[in-house]
Amino acid sequence: MDWPRDNGCCVDNWKDERRLQDSRLDWLQKSRDAKAIRHGLRGIEKECLRVDARGRLSRRTHPVSLGSTLTHPYLTTDYSEAQLEFVTPPYPTNWETFQFLCDIHTFVCQNLDDEMLWAPSMPCIVNPNQDLPIAVYGESNRGRMKTIYRHGLGHRYGRAMQAISGVHFNFSMPADFWGPYSDRLGVEDDVQTFVSASYMGLVRNYRRLSWLLIYLFGASPALCKSFCPGGHEVLDELDSSTWYGPFSTSLRMSDIGYRNKSQSRLQISANSLDEYTDALGAAVTTPSGEYEKIGVRVNGSYRQLNTNLLQIENEYYSSIRPKPAADGDSPPTVRLRESGIDYVEVRTLDLNMQDPVGINQPQMRFVEALLIYCLLAESPPIDTKEQVEIDSRDLSVAREGRRPGLALPRDGGSVTLRDWGSEMADRVRAVAEVLDRDGEGYVAAVDAQQEAFLDPDATPSAQLVADMREKGQSFVDYALTATTAHTDYLRSLRLPADKRAFFESIAAESLQSAAALEARDAEPFERYLEAYFDQI
Repeated sequence: MDWPRDNGCCVDNWKDERRLQDSRLDWLQKSRDAKAIRHGLRGIEKECLRVDARGRLSRRTHPVSLGSTLTHPYLTTDYSEAQLEFVTPPYPTNWETFQFLCDIHTFVCQNLDDEMLWAPSMPCIVNPNQDLPIAVYGESNRGRMKTIYRHGLGHRYGRAMQAISGVHFNFSMPADFWGPYSDRLGVEDDVQTFVSASYMGLVRNYRRLSWLLIYLFGASPALCKSFCPGGHEVLDELDSSTWYGPFSTSLRMSDIGYRNKSQSRLQISANSLDEYTDALGAAVTTPSGEYEKIGVRVNGSYRQLNTNLLQIENEYYSSIRPKPAADGDSPPTVRLRESGIDYVEVRTLDLNMQDPVGINQPQMRFVEALLIYCLLAESPPIDTKEQVEIDSRDLSVAREGRRPGLALPRDGGSVTLRDWGSEMADRVRAVAEVLDRDGEGYVAAVDAQQEAFLDPDATPSAQLVADMREKGQSFVDYALTATTAHTDYLRSLRLPADKRAFFESIAAESLQSAAALEARDAEPFERYLEAYFDQI
């Protein structure tokens, strides 16, 4: 649905779009509604690998002291049994979110015995020809479904790729923002319809601008040769055990990482919530000849949940996802259709190797300001031609974003990354000025990134390569040094008794909940699976 545009203007270029954003910001700055964009809810989901003292992937099961990965609300596993995923609750301030993330990291590190949390996004020493231990979630129907889904990912895309880790930033606007905002735009539809349509506009604009975060926060310019023994056209040799991209920012976000060819044929529209859910629904119900060759149940064991283009909606990788209010047993598309969008999940961030928990508050402030910009700016539909530009832009920045004079496709023409990035930093800074009424450092967070557009050597990716060269360390040695330092630091912290007791009680309760779920699951798994997909 298209909402009325300010003053009836038709936005057809970046200059007009700037005027529109300025008019909405002017409304916020001059009215008591300025507070309406502050203190939205934000949360973090952070993945990382458990490794031994030599930087090799752990072969141990998930520690019992950390609870059940199926039912623990804040600590689970991603693809591998050795790949932890930390999940914070949503908080109205960055400080609260960050503090919880620090606390749970401290608790985990102090319960890992002699293991550590791998600092970078790209994996430790792995052998692509050996099995990466897949996460196990128990014998309940829900647990079996999660495990089989991961077996399917391994068969479809290879297990090594699943060992890549990242940070997801979850965000929603404050509840009291939507009333004044809808009044400002003259919208008469029901609130949830307006909220969902606004978030889909944010999603489209973020797709257009996700390259900004790939460039600014990309921190995976190098990797261990064990991950990619045959090399790649974008890679040069840093040393006998390390590949690196001379101008790369995020190999994680490149075709070496998540941008696999198998999903390139999927066209999941974000032009409306209906189009998005319909496209995802079609993908999880449309058979694939390629995946039919894998089989579903072979010699009595499941290889995948089904042979469709996507086993479930979460298999679709995108830079950002619209999310329903809460997790549940029904598919995400069903919950989105029933209750609309509650928040968005940004999936572009690499692990920040310089921070013990993989992200810092200035990064969070920048991402928040960018998301609010994406919400306020006009967001026309994305057609096939523009989507081609978006895909090309993201891949180019991931592979060679630091190349001097790099030009990016835009509106059928091209613009240098330096010029476009500086332009966007100015626009995001205008949002940061409104957010900074509480003195939290949003403007400083944006200003700190402006330098990176003018000087690629100021990016994390450039600094990592330069540091490895200066210290004469391979990727694994460099990452292991950071991993050890982060682990020592977190283990040295004193976790207050009440927080330790909280995490211990949550772990114990999760184990009890998982056992109870297994005990009461009487429905045959095949019937459970059939009923789940019948909802779509």
